[in-house]
Amino acid sequence: MFEITRYETKRRMLGTGAITIVLAGLALLFFAIAPETISRGELSAIAETYPRSVQTAFGIAALGTIEGLLAVELYQFGWVFLLGLYFAHNGGSMIAGDVESDRMEMLLSAPVSRSKIVRERFLSLCITMLVINVVVGLIVYIGTILIGESLSLIDISAVHALSIPYLLVCAAIGLLFSVHSSKQSTSKWASTACLFGLFVLESLFGGTEHEWLAAISPTYYYDPTAILVHNTYDLTGALILFMTTVVLVSVGRLRFRQMDIR
Repeated sequence: MFEITRYETKRRMLGTGAITIVLAGLALLFFAIAPETISRGELSAIAETYPRSVQTAFGIAALGTIEGLLAVELYQFGWVFLLGLYFAHNGGSMIAGDVESDRMEMLLSAPVSRSKIVRERFLSLCITMLVINVVVGLIVYIGTILIGESLSLIDISAVHALSIPYLLVCAAIGLLFSVHSSKQSTSKWASTACLFGLFVLESLFGGTEHEWLAAISPTYYYDPTAILVHNTYDLTGALILFMTTVVLVSVGRLRFRQMDIR
């Protein structure tokens, strides 16, 4: 049971370790520079130079505090943008990679259902998400203590926990492209471009009279700045993201069951 998940998790260990180290290093860098730059007020001055649309897109109004710095530089960039694209890109290879290399035919010759392949491969990405969030979350919490800041453990836990539904949607978008293409590179880059386009859409129309367009993007439902700076937790948004994941994975599973693999 869960043989495919175990195999895929081991296969992703190198990538998981690399992205965890990058994000942990990013967090440590901010802890090294934060006390001095915040006390001098440099970041607040920088934030005021950005156009209002950029301030809204990245939530940089509170950049002059440790909460704002982490929200903007680590979570808006590291989680919403970098990690979101990472999981969309990886999701894009979930099925298409083995179809293109003919490994899928060999796998399907074993007594395993197509639904199980989709479920367990998607589950392996979930494990990667958990590892990254737990490791970097602990580093952020310990880092705030070491520099003498009082960032709430509840807020740190919330910003990581509520990122899971967002990252699930990103991976599910990749899965959807992966079952509609027999070329791994096509599905990976198409899913990445799709998520980037949705991010731009939310940036352009968030807070405008056409906000319903921004609501199409998964980034609309996960706001690290609201969590860390304003202590606001969008549980409804998390539920919407989770339900969207269920729908996208279900559609991907049905499509894979109907695929003609040769």
